[in-house]
Amino acid sequence: MDSRVRWLDGALALAVVAFALLPWYGLEGGVWGLGWVRAWPLSPDAAPGLLQIGLRSALWLVPLGAAVAAAAALRFTPPGERRGRRLAAIGGIGLAFLIAEGLAIGYGGWNWSGWETLFGPLDDGQPPFGVGALALALAFLLFLSFGLAERGRLRGDAFVLSAIALVVALVAAFVLYPLASLFAGAFQAFDGSFDATSFLANIQDPSIWSLACLAGGGHCGLAWRTATLAICTGLGTTILGLAFALVATRTAFPFKRLLRLLTILPIITPPFVIGLALILLFGRSGVVTQGILALTGLDGGRWLYGLPGIWIAQMLSFTPIAFMVLIGVMEGISPAMEEAAQTMRANRWRTFWTVTFPLMRPGLANAFLVGFIESMADFGNPLVLGGSHGVLSTEIFFAVVGAQNDPARAAVLALVLLAFTLSAFFLQRVWLRGRSYTTVTGKGDAGRHAALDPKLRAAVVGVVSIWVAFTLVVYAMIVAGSFVRTLGLDNTVTLEHYAKAFSVSAGDAGLRWTGVAWDSFWTTMEIALLAAPLTALVGLLSAYLLVRQRFAGREMLEFVLMLSFAIPGTVIGVSYVLAFNLPPIEMTGTALILVVCFVFRNMPVGVRGGIAAMSQLDRSLDEASLTLGANSFTTLRRVVLPLLKPAIVAALVYSFVRSITSISAVIFLVSAQYNMATSYIVGLTENGEYGVAIAYSTMLIVVMVCVIAIFQLLVGQRTLRRETRNAAPAAAAPAAAATLSRETPA
Repeated sequence: MDSRVRWLDGALALAVVAFALLPWYGLEGGVWGLGWVRAWPLSPDAAPGLLQIGLRSALWLVPLGAAVAAAAALRFTPPGERRGRRLAAIGGIGLAFLIAEGLAIGYGGWNWSGWETLFGPLDDGQPPFGVGALALALAFLLFLSFGLAERGRLRGDAFVLSAIALVVALVAAFVLYPLASLFAGAFQAFDGSFDATSFLANIQDPSIWSLACLAGGGHCGLAWRTATLAICTGLGTTILGLAFALVATRTAFPFKRLLRLLTILPIITPPFVIGLALILLFGRSGVVTQGILALTGLDGGRWLYGLPGIWIAQMLSFTPIAFMVLIGVMEGISPAMEEAAQTMRANRWRTFWTVTFPLMRPGLANAFLVGFIESMADFGNPLVLGGSHGVLSTEIFFAVVGAQNDPARAAVLALVLLAFTLSAFFLQRVWLRGRSYTTVTGKGDAGRHAALDPKLRAAVVGVVSIWVAFTLVVYAMIVAGSFVRTLGLDNTVTLEHYAKAFSVSAGDAGLRWTGVAWDSFWTTMEIALLAAPLTALVGLLSAYLLVRQRFAGREMLEFVLMLSFAIPGTVIGVSYVLAFNLPPIEMTGTALILVVCFVFRNMPVGVRGGIAAMSQLDRSLDEASLTLGANSFTTLRRVVLPLLKPAIVAALVYSFVRSITSISAVIFLVSAQYNMATSYIVGLTENGEYGVAIAYSTMLIVVMVCVIAIFQLLVGQRTLRRETRNAAPAAAAPAAAATLSRETPA
């Protein structure tokens, strides 16, 4: 049977099952609970779309059934340009109609008053879409892709076209649609009606834009306070990250492995733990504060609770990320450029300032952007250390869950935050546009990097040594705080914090997880382990399409995929609440919204890692596999993916870690049933249970290190050597094209 017929048969079977068998609307308790089976198919709650037409008088579903029937009729016509055009039209129109009716009809009827004028009132509305409606949307997407393939688009490759359509649909649903909902929410009154005055009142609020601090008359507004903090953090982390990179690559510093360790620790540390450690050091009852009071009689005051404390915590948290960005840039600079400058009698300082430093501009710009955006999105440290000096992220949180209960204000503040981060994103691209920083050409280069000027070397080694010592003290306080009753007040060594959080008791029914942290711990592990492989899958598939395929809108797709990186987590959290709290897709309060949020929040790392790794693979590998008879899916599975194991590990590890340590988006999406570890720890800190919070955080760090090692073992390493195999020619064709050996675990 022709492969095009098999693909179409599969899509038709999916469409028929979706419309005639699966529950059309969302089910109480979810589809996996199977409680709906008893009421299926005649209950309006569990009926498929075909029966909903009669049970709910849902006449708006009739065109969808007609589209499925028309696609089934095309099954018996010859494949070709004509059938492809019709099939693509059915898929596109069916998908557009499904989206339009989902957005237009809510619980009580029409969502848009203009539609009621055109079509008359509805007796009843509709619940959110369920598995049947979503499966039919996928079937329409496949009809569109297969139709375009039959018309010869992208060499008639149905798999590639389907993959592009799926990625575009996912990005539209879970990146662009929430942002559009956020924008619409800024113009809504409390009852959901359009209200432009609400937006104007919020955007003109003096508490956002006030410049009273410049005149000595009070605090600056939220926007300027947040932007100033982000700029200071971006500059500070970039400078410190540069110092770390210079020490690691251009000096004989004896503790370089320690520097590498310090780049990992803050990444796997829950975001507010560093703030707690600073309180244990410099708070009113902190070790340093009490020590100074005992020696000098000076009261340290509350200087830590405000922008200075937040800035120090953010510097500790984000400097390692800047170091990771800059060390790769430093190692990538060709020594020949520096040797040429010294041959022309430039001294070490002039060589660094006129040759090395300008070549680092992309790394410096990226490091600043990361620090700026991370500071903008940071929620944990400002919540712990902010005091009366709130920033946009914390004010958004209080506008949603606090006494204000003002979603429109939260949406406006989120738009202001998004405007700052996107402005920084675009300015970075403009600054680097049109410049070339290539120094590695593929030719042999056995030179050595130029040594640093002695004064510069002494300066960076001194700064790094002080910062390393300070960082070690902070982490020592984290560990010590979990093993004493109240650090600074009662230093009695105890395990009661761990016992309260993670106690286990044995009874007649077996082991009982009696610790207060177990529920959130298991929920966090399950969601993180679900999100990590999905993030890697979507990210690497997107990278494959961007690098290996040429299609209209490729640059725009790449930009939208990377847009998630520039959107602060706080903005994502608010936008998801506004987008997925009502039909057509309702996910708030479920585990699914957390998984989806993590996938599309962390996806840019998988995309960039996949693009970087795939750009190193010669296209001749793909071409050889296709020439030997393998299709594009087999080539991707047997040739490309085995060579991308480092990128796969990076995507898995990053997604897993960020799913556990994320707080800015999670704080809006958790529920009583699905409470994440970071949200639970925030509750502990608000209740003053610092010891239990730090013990919980320490346990998370240990678990993350173990799971990272397991990911490495499961995925393994790529090995690039020839190996003789006794295999059937058809099965060996893709492997022969890639000249791959059997993969062995690390």
